[in-house]
Amino acid sequence: MELWITFALASTLILVIPGPTIILVITQSVSCGRRSVVPLVIGVLLGDFTAMTMSLLGLGAIMTTSAAVFTFFKWVGALYLFYLGFKMLKSKPAEYDDEKTYGENLETSHSLFRSSFIVTALNPKSIAFFVAFLPQFISPDKPIVAQSFVLGSTFLILATINAAIYAIFASQLKEKIRRESVQRWFNRCGGSALIGAGVITASMKQST
Repeated sequence: MELWITFALASTLILVIPGPTIILVITQSVSCGRRSVVPLVIGVLLGDFTAMTMSLLGLGAIMTTSAAVFTFFKWVGALYLFYLGFKMLKSKPAEYDDEKTYGENLETSHSLFRSSFIVTALNPKSIAFFVAFLPQFISPDKPIVAQSFVLGSTFLILATINAAIYAIFASQLKEKIRRESVQRWFNRCGGSALIGAGVITASMKQST
């Protein structure tokens, strides 16, 4: 129990620090409003689950030893963030609201889910993180699979709660913003933030 509590506290501290995924969640929530919360959070959950699964299957270990694999994932993630950032810079205000048809909102939900899933799942630091972080809290004298399941599930739950809190608070800003000029300014700030996240991702160094 003491080990689990330490893991939960350490994971919480790591999660609350905004990275590329949280920057994406905040910018998209501010831009799209409260209906963006669910698809964004589900995307983060499944993205973290995918990254964790790939890491435990060996990709995380490969990334710590292969510069080529790490660089590939790094640039795929960075280029996708650049794409989302420039797309947001060019987007028009109030493109996503309650007056749109179900089909249009559904299409936007798919887009939001896809963006948060890809950014989370393809973050090379996330994949390498699991293979370096989780083993520190596993006792070798107890069943490893059961411990990995508990710790992994704990991290996914905490990551989901963290993304949901950021998304909910950010989406409230959308509900309060009505002036088109202010929405356009937020789009520019959000797009710039995503591009900045792409620069951060591109500048990541391989862990040794």
